[in-house]
Amino acid sequence: MSKKATPVTHEAATFPEVTIADIRAAAGRIRDAIERTPTHHSRTLSQLAGCDIHLKFENLQFTASFKERGALNKLLSLTLEERKQGVAAMSAGNHAQGVAYHAGRLGVPVTIVMPEGTPFNKVKHTRGFGARVVIDGATLSQSYERAREIANDEGLTFIHPYDDPYVIAGQGTVALELLEDVPDVDTLVVPIGGGGLISGIAIAAKALKPSIEIYGVEAKLYPSMYDVLKGAQLPCAGQTIAEGIAVKEPGAIARRIVGALVKDVLLVREEEIERAVATLLEIEKTVVEGAGAAAYAAVAGNPEIFRGRKIGIVLSGGNIDMRLLSNVILRELSREGRILSLVVEIEDRPNMLAKIATLVGEAGGNILEVSHNRMITDMPAKSADLGMTIEARDATHAAEIRACLEAAGFRLR
Repeated sequence: MSKKATPVTHEAATFPEVTIADIRAAAGRIRDAIERTPTHHSRTLSQLAGCDIHLKFENLQFTASFKERGALNKLLSLTLEERKQGVAAMSAGNHAQGVAYHAGRLGVPVTIVMPEGTPFNKVKHTRGFGARVVIDGATLSQSYERAREIANDEGLTFIHPYDDPYVIAGQGTVALELLEDVPDVDTLVVPIGGGGLISGIAIAAKALKPSIEIYGVEAKLYPSMYDVLKGAQLPCAGQTIAEGIAVKEPGAIARRIVGALVKDVLLVREEEIERAVATLLEIEKTVVEGAGAAAYAAVAGNPEIFRGRKIGIVLSGGNIDMRLLSNVILRELSREGRILSLVVEIEDRPNMLAKIATLVGEAGGNILEVSHNRMITDMPAKSADLGMTIEARDATHAAEIRACLEAAGFRLR
C-alpha cells in the first residue's frame, strides 16, 4: 500500500462548510423523525477479529440506511418556496429512499434519477415513498447530469447525495450517538462512497475526541478516495456487491476533510465483502448490504492494524436484493465447505442413485440437489454423470463425504 501524502494536522484543519456546531444543530433538527439507532458490543465478532468491536446499526433506520439523516437535514433547511417547488436527487438507492421518504412526509414533491442496474428493491421502495423515479444513465455520473438537467429545467432544488454541507452535517450525527454510547472507543471504521458519511463523522468525532483514529473503507473495484489521497491511479470499474459505495469521483468537500482527519483508507475485495455480509447475518442476525458490511470486512481483513483496539464500526445500510443475498449466502457456504458440489461417474442402471444416496447419508451429508447427464459423448453409452450438491458441517466433513464415495469405488470430479 503506497504511502499517502502527509495529512493536515487536526489542530490546523478547519472546515467552514461544516462544523461541530452544525452537526449538533442537525441532531436537534432531525431528532424527532430519525431512529436513534443502537450501538451494540459484539462478543463473537470481537473474538474472531482480535479487537473490541462495537456495531452502529444504521441499517435499522426506517429506510434501512444512514442516508435519511443528511437528506432530512437538507430538506429542513429549504425555504417554504423551495419546498413548494420541489426537489431532485440522483442516487443508486439509499439516498433516493431517504430523500423520497422525508420529502413525502413533509409534502415536498420529489424527482429521483437512478442509474440503470439499480437493485429492483431500491427502485420499488423509492417509488413506494411517492417519488417520481427516472431511470437514466449507465453510471452515477450520467444519472447526476440528468438529475441536474431536470432540476434546472423545472426549477427544483438539487439535493446532492454527499457533496453538500447540510447533508454532511446530518451524517455526522451518527458519530454523536456512537460516542455517547461508547465514549472510550479509540477507532472508528466507516465506509466511503462519495465521502459524506465519513466527513461528518470525522468532524464530529475529532471535535469530541481529538485522539480518536478514523479509517475509511472502499471496495477495491472503486478506490476513488484512495486514489485521491495517495496519488494513485487504480481503476474504478466493475461489478461490485457494494454498489452503494461504487463512486468514481468523491465529493470536493469530503476530499479535504478526509485528507485532514482520516488516518487511512483501506480497500476490501469482493469476497471479503461477501464474507462480511454472511458473517453479520449468521452471527449478529442482521441484514447488511455490501456497502454496509465493508467496514467490518476491513477490520476482519486487517488484524495487524486493529488488534487490541476498541472499535466503532458503522453498518451503514441494509438494502440488499433478496436474490443477491441468497447468492451471497450460498457462495459463502461453498467457500467454507458447507456446501459441496461434485460430479460422480456412474453406470447408467437401476439403484445407482439409491446406493450413492445411502453412502452420502451414512457419512452424515444432506443431498440438496441431483442431476443426471447422459449426453457426455466421450463416455460409454452405458455411463452417466451424476451431479450432486451436498450440505456438510464444514470443510473437514465435506472431505470425509468425498472420501467415503471414493472408498466405495466411485470416481469424482
